Amino acid sequence: MASTLVGVRTRLSAPARLPSFRLLWLGQSLSLLGDGFSYIAFSWITLGLTQSTLALGYVLAFQAVPRALLTLVGGSLSDKWSSRTLMTLSSWARAGLMAGVGLAGLAGSLTVWMLCCAAAAFGAVDAFFQPARASILPSVVDKEQLAPANALLAVAAKVAAVLGPAVGGMVVAFANAPVAFLVDGVCFALCGLCVARIRPLPRPAQVPAPDAAAGGAAAPAAGLSLGARIRAGLRYAFDDPRIRTILAVDAAVTFCQAGPFTVGFATLAKVDLHGGSTTLGLLNGALAGGAMLGTLAGGAVSSRPRIGLLIAALAGWLAIGTGLLGLIGSTAGALATVLAMGFGMGFQGVFGLSWIQRTIDGAVLSRVISVDMVIGYAVAPLSLIVCGAMAQSGTGPMFALSAVVLALTGIGILGSRTVREMR
Repeated sequence: MASTLVGVRTRLSAPARLPSFRLLWLGQSLSLLGDGFSYIAFSWITLGLTQSTLALGYVLAFQAVPRALLTLVGGSLSDKWSSRTLMTLSSWARAGLMAGVGLAGLAGSLTVWMLCCAAAAFGAVDAFFQPARASILPSVVDKEQLAPANALLAVAAKVAAVLGPAVGGMVVAFANAPVAFLVDGVCFALCGLCVARIRPLPRPAQVPAPDAAAGGAAAPAAGLSLGARIRAGLRYAFDDPRIRTILAVDAAVTFCQAGPFTVGFATLAKVDLHGGSTTLGLLNGALAGGAMLGTLAGGAVSSRPRIGLLIAALAGWLAIGTGLLGLIGSTAGALATVLAMGFGMGFQGVFGLSWIQRTIDGAVLSRVISVDMVIGYAVAPLSLIVCGAMAQSGTGPMFALSAVVLALTGIGILGSRTVREMR
């Protein structure tokens, strides 16, 4: 038992012994902390200026729309220039934006339209950071260390996602919103400094990828326009049945997570479990805690499981859990179910992302990741609308629909031999 625990600890800590990975880990954590700060700061200062939730919706929409529209562009440029370069420039640009908003707020000259413009610029710049963040890891660690490295990054991301808004809220409470923007700018500036110091691993010379227009999978890095590079990335993603499957599963999981885990959890806590905000917080905490445990468990596994079967198992696991949420009438049962669902999502997420990073041609990796992100951006609002409408008649039909979608997804995966044999 002791030797097993030592082996697990050694495997999980191996990437942390690499200086460049430590810089990436710290830089990503600082960026995600900054994201949490920016959300709180934008929200609080907008409400303070306007006293209008509609104005807040405008500001958040101004941030979300450019991010969604430009993510494919960010993915294409990341493959052309380098993930490290885009992450560094994006971090410093966000630092400048947040510092400018903070100084304007302290000077008392900030208006809601200035906030909208700043939010739009922030979302546009962030669209270049996110695909690069997901595609840089193969240039920092060896292929055999991708799973534990992804596990460490995912745990840090989940912790930062909790701490960012919490600490941001404390800064706003004890100081004011403009100060939170300044702290936010410092986080992004430090992120840029960390990422700029990363030294990528030396890579052997690769045979140039064939031009997608000539029937190949990926377009060469040079000689194509931005639009041609984006189209080549789309063809690469949708021509490969394995990648198509991952995109479809991610879309299904996003649909069955965005609405059910927001609208559904709130309705479940208040109506079905007769609780309040504490019950809602416990449900979200159970999901996050389960995901962290699953992520660490996945990173500790030394073998390489069949990704296709693992994805199918996740779909089935989530289908069972989602179905049970529509039937369980006790808080303890709901928490246990959500904890188990989070564990499955965290466990599979380590191997799914590692498979993408290990298998997809590095010349097109960021473009494929950006396609997955854009699909998520499109599916999430649809899920919120559908689940919001269905929740008016109770959580049962909403959770039942999610369970059916996930079950059909799992059955579809098992029906493809190519996907079943993915490793």
